[in-house]
Amino acid sequence: MTPRDDQLTVAPPAPAMDALAYEAPYLIEKLVKERIVETADEAEALFAEAKKYIVLVRCDGTHIWEMHSLRVDEAWHQFVLFTKQYTEFCERFFGRYVHHSPSNAPEVALPPPVPVATFAQFRERYEELFGSPLPDVWHDHRNVTTTRRVTNPRAGVLALRHAGDMVDLVTLDGTALMSVNEFATDALEFIARTGAFYVRELPGGLTDDEKVALVSTLIEYRILRAAG
Repeated sequence: MTPRDDQLTVAPPAPAMDALAYEAPYLIEKLVKERIVETADEAEALFAEAKKYIVLVRCDGTHIWEMHSLRVDEAWHQFVLFTKQYTEFCERFFGRYVHHSPSNAPEVALPPPVPVATFAQFRERYEELFGSPLPDVWHDHRNVTTTRRVTNPRAGVLALRHAGDMVDLVTLDGTALMSVNEFATDALEFIARTGAFYVRELPGGLTDDEKVALVSTLIEYRILRAAG
């Protein structure tokens, strides 16, 4: 897909901004029911940001705007699964189907190539477009609590390597992903082999604050994914 003229605008047309008021109670219910979020309010917050992301990438083709939150992306993905409603949403507000993608990158870049925006540029464009600060929901690692459910897509293919009073989380080829104090060994072993768990389940005698700090770091490094 190559950029179209309507993708190169920097000010969204009214129909696109109207998308922000679109409500999808069926999606909110699903996000809660499948424990992707803890509360309906959290689901509404994620959906609001997913809509804003779609508006931004559809209305400003001056950059490739990457998706910086796996949780916002999951809300978008779940919306897409309601095929009829999502298609109607896209056609009503954008005039065409908007494919779910982690960025608005064209499949074939035209010269000059469209630059990939940094997170700082994304934040600046977001705040300019919507007139409000980028909320914390875009920082997955800042939204960790002991009741947060997280997933590990690489469960079973990670290992631990001890080095003095530190322990490394490594891939099977020995690449170190992060290092922590050895007191977190039991928790890290649990994480390496477990596909999904609640933060509170981490073993090893860690305090709640230590559990949150460990998982937050792993999410920030994109080793774990925050779920509900």
